[in-house]
Amino acid sequence: MEQKLTVDIEGLSGFIPTEEIMAYAARSSMHLDELSSGTGKGNDFLGWINLPRTIIPELGKIEACASRLRTLTEATVVIGIGGSYLGSRAIIEALSDSFAACAKGGHKVLFAGQNLCSDYMSELLSLLDNLNYSIIVISKSGTTTEPAVAFRLLKAHLEAAVGKESASRRIVAVTDRSRGALRKMADTEGYETFTIPDDVGGRYSVLTSVGLLPLAVAGIDIHELVNGAASMHSTTVHNHDPGTNPALIYAAARNLLYREGKKIEIMVNYTPKLHFVAEWWKQLYGESEGKEGKGIFPASVDNTSDLHSMGQYIQEGERHIFETVMSVMKSRKKILIPATPGNEDNLNFLAGKTVAFVNEAAERGTRKAHIEGGVPNIRIGIPELNEFSLGELMFMFEIACGISGYLLDVNPFDQPGVEAYKKAMFSLLGKPV
Repeated sequence: MEQKLTVDIEGLSGFIPTEEIMAYAARSSMHLDELSSGTGKGNDFLGWINLPRTIIPELGKIEACASRLRTLTEATVVIGIGGSYLGSRAIIEALSDSFAACAKGGHKVLFAGQNLCSDYMSELLSLLDNLNYSIIVISKSGTTTEPAVAFRLLKAHLEAAVGKESASRRIVAVTDRSRGALRKMADTEGYETFTIPDDVGGRYSVLTSVGLLPLAVAGIDIHELVNGAASMHSTTVHNHDPGTNPALIYAAARNLLYREGKKIEIMVNYTPKLHFVAEWWKQLYGESEGKEGKGIFPASVDNTSDLHSMGQYIQEGERHIFETVMSVMKSRKKILIPATPGNEDNLNFLAGKTVAFVNEAAERGTRKAHIEGGVPNIRIGIPELNEFSLGELMFMFEIACGISGYLLDVNPFDQPGVEAYKKAMFSLLGKPV
């Protein structure tokens, strides 16, 4: 039986009474009902809630396409920005070898369209000169500037390398069912296509083909990922008991802290493999909550590295912050620290202990020091880094984000502020009206 993900609020007891958090979480279950019944704000974008069930019939087609690309080419470039790439990159980084230049299974998965840096694109094109590659382009409209520019460049590069007809077999479009520039191009050029559901916003789309197709190409077990999400769906969506619903506890705790003046939430990890999970989380919460002059600012640190930089501020800086620690309870690999005859570094007391043991002590010690320094701590216990646990974690964050947005009385499923930068940029670029 799979060990379950947990949310531990013991690190808040010196700041907010546990019974107050539990009572607020129980009252917050009304917003859980709004999500499950579709009666809250943004209810036309709630298709993600049932994805652990509704996506299952599509998994075979996704895996067949992934198998075709893996057989045909040695690398795949995933073009997308925001929710169109962060979910898949987060899971690939979490489950792949840290030093391999390729994802699990030997197929390289590269990313483009998430920035407008000419050096990045030039270096990618130079790398692709020596690779037999395919493209997955992800865009609802096909006109979002960053991925659209990247696709123009990469499409031309691929067609020049293998010819237009062969390139069309190596390009897969994930886009709108019937509308938009990318849909029109895909139909004209004969690309294989997958549909972005109308009722799922980008940042909630990791369990659609947006996230699952790149993951399958990378050799990730998408069935286990969906199984983990399904398990968390059963634990959260219709569960009003704060004692057994981690999404309720997390949403309630962070909003009570916000009311107490804790305006910044720092997502902490103690393994670099979770760096992009924090990046995905930052988009999910920043874009969902940051509206109408409200919202907790989502930040992140990678420990223990950042204990030697941001650690000073967290320990003694302004007390407007709280931490949520993603704590992996079981490492996949075991490595022992050796003894040295001279003990020049005075670390022989660690001889025979594992690196994971030392890392765990650093995590527990840091949490203790930060709590004593006035920083409330929430701990999310992740059994181990695998597809099932990541499915649980990401779905829990999504449910909690919906509840949290409703607690702030904002629509957690739109992003009106995103258009402001586009308008200003297009004006400077001279885009025709």
